[in-house]
Amino acid sequence: MELAHRATILTPSLTLSIDSKAKAMKAEGLDVCSFGAGEPDCDTPEHIKAAAMASLDGGFTKYTPSSGIPELRQAIADKFKHDNHIDYKPSQIIVSNGAKHSCYNAILAVCQPGDEVIIPAPYWLSYPEMVRLAGAEPVIVQTTEANHWKMTPEDFEDAMTPRTKMVIINSPGNPTGSVYSKAELEALVDIAAEEDICILSDEIYEKLTYDGAEHVSIASLSKTAYDLTITVNGFSKAYAMTGWRLGYLGAPEAVAKAIDAIQSHSTSNPCSFAQQGGLAAIKGDQTQVEEMRQEFDLRRQYMLQRLSSIPRVTVVEPKGAFYILANISQFGLNSSNFAERLLSKHHVAVVPGVAFGDDRTIRLSYATGLDIIKKGLDRIEEFCQSL
Repeated sequence: MELAHRATILTPSLTLSIDSKAKAMKAEGLDVCSFGAGEPDCDTPEHIKAAAMASLDGGFTKYTPSSGIPELRQAIADKFKHDNHIDYKPSQIIVSNGAKHSCYNAILAVCQPGDEVIIPAPYWLSYPEMVRLAGAEPVIVQTTEANHWKMTPEDFEDAMTPRTKMVIINSPGNPTGSVYSKAELEALVDIAAEEDICILSDEIYEKLTYDGAEHVSIASLSKTAYDLTITVNGFSKAYAMTGWRLGYLGAPEAVAKAIDAIQSHSTSNPCSFAQQGGLAAIKGDQTQVEEMRQEFDLRRQYMLQRLSSIPRVTVVEPKGAFYILANISQFGLNSSNFAERLLSKHHVAVVPGVAFGDDRTIRLSYATGLDIIKKGLDRIEEFCQSL
């Protein structure tokens, strides 16, 4: 059987591959320190689990509207207005099977064959693949450590062509931890507005910022920004709900309507009882979110200090999310070789930067316990000294 071209051009997720290999080694009894997958190591808050279990006990197990239950869409609209200063109506909110699903839906709704999508690198590895699945072409803009891994207005303008349909901005970012300032975002919006370029703003890490860095939602900047932007978010990172597969987006009315139609013919509604958990997450106690952020900050500072002290390793201080991107190019190895040797010889799992469009780097997640971080960094330091 001949496969469709779209299926043959995809590459498997390296983050999931590394995580699976590390888990397999652990299952064999090996002591593996994993800095791979990006998910909080704490459990989902009890009140969120209780809400989902109560809905199951109450028989809330049937289909819901494809775009989500009305009360959750209203709560998300209220959250956007209160937290992000964006005025979306519930009809502009689409609840999905994870923020990844929301990103894909948005790209499908806006992009088509012949279009180009600008993606700053290092990027979250699924963005280019989603663009290709939509038949469009990813245009990768390489950012630099000197610019804190952020795309400049000049970079944006240089990458634009008459075929540019969308630009993807992820702030706080994966894998870099970079956070764009209001002024930086305004400059990018000005350029996008000149050519009516859609902005996909992935804000899944919005609750996780450090050192006074402020998360700014692009759609809140102006009426122009609002009309150009699709805002994506979800429950996975802030509420430790990765396995629940629950995300959402806010978009201009016509775009939201198109995305609703796409979702109704692909996945239908997100999980019914997970939506009740999401409602409890948004409307309930936010204490654990802040406690988790503070714990991540402690780990971030420790990991930054340790990595910065290793000769030939360079790092840019992350201001958000829970990742550090380390430049290991001075060792003369590409990122895959470095990661493979580190895992096989010292039992430390990291993600090679080639997965994110930068083969000079490796990504380490600090969404794991400080004891594992300390032990893993000891091994990384030993490995680097041996090279």
